[in-house]
Formats: sequence, structure tokens, C-alpha cells
Amino acid sequence: MTSDATTPLPAAVLWDMDGTLVDTEPYWIRAEHELVAAHGGSWSHEQALELVGNPLTVSAELLQAAGVDLPVAGIVDHLLGKVRHQVDAEVPWRPGARELLAALGAAGVPCALVTMSYSVLADAVVAHVPGAFTTLVTGDQVSRGKPDPEPYLVAAARLGVAVGECVAIEDSPTGITSALAAGTRTLGVEAVLPVEPRPGLSRAKSLVDVDLDVVRRIAGGEVVDLLS
Repeated sequence: MTSDATTPLPAAVLWDMDGTLVDTEPYWIRAEHELVAAHGGSWSHEQALELVGNPLTVSAELLQAAGVDLPVAGIVDHLLGKVRHQVDAEVPWRPGARELLAALGAAGVPCALVTMSYSVLADAVVAHVPGAFTTLVTGDQVSRGKPDPEPYLVAAARLGVAVGECVAIEDSPTGITSALAAGTRTLGVEAVLPVEPRPGLSRAKSLVDVDLDVVRRIAGGEVVDLLS
């Protein structure tokens, strides 16, 4: 099934950042391993994967439990600094992300960035795609982070659109839960974790496979599964 030009595009597209727009999850995981090791603790790859998509304060508390002898704010600042340093050297765009952003911009669809990373990192990333995002909702701007729906509800409110008329693009189970709970049509794109089937969830292996036609179909209520 394909859409046509009469099928409306969404009122907005709401993008996750880490793992969806940019391939920074390996940066976070490396920084976590190094920090725990420096404090004499133990940290596994499986534990690192459990932090994907979490609010940074939640991740920091789990790192404290693993042996990091720093306050939560200190852990957050350390991780942000490590990842920001690598992003400043080179932005690791996810395949197809900039192309889809450009197509949405050309079609007049506003985009918001909805991330649990803080403004210091999000600002550095979006500076490389000037004008692509109308607003940024970051982890230091909300009181309840993903998987709570608040970040996506805030993004829609800032854009002045109904959240149910938006399409969210996510990669992590935590982020997908947040977007679905907010009531937005949601596309899960695989990164470091598999995207398991859920009612109402569209899926794709890569944004390379996602164009305006796919976005139209999802906005229209179709569940598009490019993984099955």
C-alpha cells in the first residue's frame, strides 16, 4: 500500500536524538565503562544497554550503584562532556537521517528534537543542521523524562499542534513507550537494541528505508512494518 499526494503529511515530526538522529549510543556506553572502571567498579555491556533512552539522572543513579563515587550531577556532567567532545570532533549521523530531515523541511513539515540528552549536547548536534528543528525539548527541560509522555506532549504544545497528528521517530524501548503514551503515531528504527512489535508501532531497520510516503502512511494511521 502506498499513499498519494492527497494523503496529508503529519502536523509535525518529533525526533529522538541519540540512536535515532545520531549514532551516539556507543559514545555513551564507552563513557560509562570508562567512568565505572576509573572508580574501581564493574560494568557490563548488558548493563549499559539497560540505560539506553533513560533520563540522565536515572542512569547516573545506576552508575552510582555500580561504584561511581560522584554525585548525580557530577556523573551527568562527566558523561555529557565526554560525548560532547566526540560530537564536536565529528557528528555520527544515522544513515538516512539528514536526508529525511531535508525532505520534511522541503515539504514544510516542522520538526522537533525530543531527547533525554541535555541542551549542551543537543545544541551542538543541531548546529550542524541549521533550521531543521523548530524546537528542542531536552532532558534538562522536563520534570519527567522518558518513558513518561511529558517530553512528547511538551514538544507538540510548543509547536502548537495536536500530538495525535504528529509522527515520532524513536529507537529505544524507553523512548517508544514515551511516544506511544503521548498518543503520537510512532516509528521505531533499530539501533543498538531491537525494536520489538507493539500494537500501533511502525518499524524500520534504517531511516534509509523511510521517505515521505512512509511518513504519510504512518500519519494516516497505517502501521508500517518494514522489519517483518
